[in-house]
Amino acid sequence: MSRIVLAPMEGLADDILRDVLTRVGAYDWCVTEFMRVSNTVLPHSSFLRVCPELRNAARTRAGTPVRLQLLGSAPDLLAANAARLAMLAPAGIDLNFGCPVPLVNRKRGGAALLDDPALLRRIVAAVRQAVPPAIPVTAKMRLGIDDTARALDCALALEAGGADELVVHARTRADGYRPPARWACLAPLRAALRIPLIANGEVWTLADYHAIRSASGCADVMLGRGAVADPLLVERIRGCAAASPCAADWPRIAAALAAFWTQAQLKVLPRQAPGRLKQWLGLLSRSYPQAEALLRAVRELREADAVSAVLGRELPG
Repeated sequence: MSRIVLAPMEGLADDILRDVLTRVGAYDWCVTEFMRVSNTVLPHSSFLRVCPELRNAARTRAGTPVRLQLLGSAPDLLAANAARLAMLAPAGIDLNFGCPVPLVNRKRGGAALLDDPALLRRIVAAVRQAVPPAIPVTAKMRLGIDDTARALDCALALEAGGADELVVHARTRADGYRPPARWACLAPLRAALRIPLIANGEVWTLADYHAIRSASGCADVMLGRGAVADPLLVERIRGCAAASPCAADWPRIAAALAAFWTQAQLKVLPRQAPGRLKQWLGLLSRSYPQAEALLRAVRELREADAVSAVLGRELPG
């Protein structure tokens, strides 16, 4: 049976959205936004801020295990932070070698490290040694920086360092998020690795899910923006919902939106909450015309009370 994982999505999938999405659909685990490790060992409060699920045995309210992602380039410092994090018993520790953001890359973080497989190996080895064996250490990478020439070298280095599993986003850093993803480039990695390889990138529909598995040879798939655009995608994959979005889905989506809005108002300032809602509605509009209509209704609103009034009228129940 294929495992389905909810991706880390910087600036999008925080603990609120993880909570809502894992209540709508059943994931095997999910991964937090990255925590940057630059020059110090972070306090427990920093880990808890990014991953409040650590207070709930590292699970969302639906029971989905949460792995916390670290980003950095110094093996010893990453290891020290991983050891500190391990005291809070996360469901796993993930290492980010895939972020394409220029600001991150200029500081030798994320995908910028894909030019140095030996460093990747040292980072994973240091973290693996610092963390109890019961806590999985995983990694997420892209196919390369400007091309895919060193993808296999990087994947093998991460395996050799002791990674328990590897997620590969089927794009290079230069590709950014532009379609199409290079699913077929995952197949040689899958054939060479002994550890599980999880395929990621441009899975928006049930057809995409089957296509990425076929092209890559991977059994397991990580869902990112596609899961945010269609929260029932994981259920479609599992055969528990219709094959594509339909009007009958909307009550469940509306309930998820209402729960998200309630939590957003508790977490962020009133002037920030509308932006969080609009961000999700923008992606939902790819799948649901009802979300597009709702986005039009709130697009110009800046106050949380005004948005609440619209949602009260427009959302069923």
